[in-house]
This record gives sequence, C-alpha cells and structure tokens, in this order.
Amino acid sequence: MVLLLAGAALLALGLFSGSVLIAAPLGWAQHAGLALWLLFPLFCALGYALCVVGARAGLLASLSFAVSCLLLLLGLGAAAALVLAAAALLHPVGHTASLWYVLLVAGVLGTIGAAARLDTPAR
Repeated sequence: MVLLLAGAALLALGLFSGSVLIAAPLGWAQHAGLALWLLFPLFCALGYALCVVGARAGLLASLSFAVSCLLLLLGLGAAAALVLAAAALLHPVGHTASLWYVLLVAGVLGTIGAAARLDTPAR
C-alpha cells in the first residue's frame, strides 16, 4: 500500500512537471527549468513502476489504462498548444521546444501503455 501511495505521488509530480512544461511557453507559468525536463519522464516512469509493484493484480490493468489516458491527455494538450501557436491563435512567450518534448514523451509513453492492453486474456 505504501508503494502504491508513493508511486501515485511521484506520478502526480511527473504529470505536474509535464503540465508546467506546457504552461511555461504559453505564459501561464513563470519558468520551466532543466529539472522539469528531467523529472517529467523520470517521475512518470518511476511512479508508474512503484504503483505496479504496490498494486494488486486485479488493479494492474485499470492502473495502466488510467496512467496511459493521463499521459495521452497531456500529449494532446501539448499538440493543441502547438496547433494554436502555429495558427497564431495563441502567442507563445518563449520557445516551443518544451511543447514538442511533452508531445513526444507523453505521446510515446501513453501510446505504449494503451497499446499494451493488459486486460486482454492470453491465448
């Protein structure tokens, strides 16, 4: 139970780091430093791993699906911000490199997790 809670906390911090990486170039956050670039994928992966170790076998499929959905939503948020910036509907105050980074990392991790489909019975 403790590992599940610690994993959930790290996962929340990882998702928050990714959210700040999206918000910073849009002017909604002050600054996204190098630490957030490193901690976003690290905390997401480590938090997920701790959740998997601490979860019951019956919760594993639901947990994986929920984490994948959250990462995909984060990636979609970055994609939406990039499209709005390209269409000049949103004016970034800085470089959009962090948006591309979140799109790539969250999109890849979320897609892999959603494609794994742990709830499918083995044949």
